[in-house]
Amino acid sequence: MRKIGITGQNGFIGRHLYNTLGLFPEEFERIDFNKDFFENNEQLDKFVAECDVIVHLAAMNRHESEQFIYDTNIALAQKLVDSLKRTNSKAHVLMSSSTQEERDNLYGKSKKEGREVIVQWANENGGKVTGLIIPNVFGAFGKPFYNSFIATFCYQLTHNETPSLANDGEVKLIYVQELVHLIISEIRSEKSNAELFIEPTATKKVSEVLALLEEYKSKYFENGEIPALNNSFEHNLFNTYRSYIDYKTHYPVKFTQHTDPRGAFVEVIRLGIGGQCSFSTTVPGITRGNHFHTRKIERFAVIRGRALIQLRKIDTNEVLDFYLDGTEPAYVDMPIWYTHNIKNIGDEDLYTIFWINEAYNAEDADTYFVEV
Repeated sequence: MRKIGITGQNGFIGRHLYNTLGLFPEEFERIDFNKDFFENNEQLDKFVAECDVIVHLAAMNRHESEQFIYDTNIALAQKLVDSLKRTNSKAHVLMSSSTQEERDNLYGKSKKEGREVIVQWANENGGKVTGLIIPNVFGAFGKPFYNSFIATFCYQLTHNETPSLANDGEVKLIYVQELVHLIISEIRSEKSNAELFIEPTATKKVSEVLALLEEYKSKYFENGEIPALNNSFEHNLFNTYRSYIDYKTHYPVKFTQHTDPRGAFVEVIRLGIGGQCSFSTTVPGITRGNHFHTRKIERFAVIRGRALIQLRKIDTNEVLDFYLDGTEPAYVDMPIWYTHNIKNIGDEDLYTIFWINEAYNAEDADTYFVEV
């Protein structure tokens, strides 16, 4: 079993990598990192000595002073190298850098020089190093106004703000989970590669991305329709957009009921995509679910009985409770990386419709069981 530590563990990419490694408990052991370790040689050395693999993601991306960014990133790389030397580590170090290495700015310069410092350590001390030259990364839970323009647009479009288009250039993009799986593949390979260029999985104009996000706001956020997702980029962008919705205030969404002497009719979901729709009854006191998905789009619709739907982002302790009653049919959509369940809290059978965007495949279920 490989012991893996991630500097920048609680950052955007670091948190996705940390959580994904947790899906392979028989292959990887995660060694926890805290940013305060960089200010304490004893704690940093203890961390480094425990690791077979270190993924160095800790860095500063934005600050009003470019010189401060440069000094900070160089210092972080040097502190890590000093600890590697003090502990006589032979770890495989994977260093995140940026395609901005090619540009004439202090951020790109700091990433290139930081990578070179770690490469030099590996060459002189028998370590392994992989320098990851990474394009623009987007994905769920990125920090708006910091990690990417996509994070900023998604936040604005889900919080009654209007994005502005300052520069409509083409941007090379990779989804954070695609990047994470590439990093894990490099860990498994155990090979050194001082300059590994990560290929983008999409190249888009900023205006193209904004147009898609505005469509998601109109169709999904405002009207509950799952839009057409024509390729993996659009699927990943849609899941990214959904992650910025304030679930506490947005759900549950009540359906529009059409009643006549025959009874009631409720439209559960409009689809630009297909998938699988299921129906269940649940006896009082029973709980279904307690699992999460990393890519699937799913809707729970209660049409009869009383239910408690609970969600918890898997690396937090906060549980979101939603109470639904079939007298006012409503739905809650399940965000990626949130474990979720549904419990019958009434005195009669609970009737629920479940929709998910892909048919169940036992060999690739994307379903991980964790108690809410």
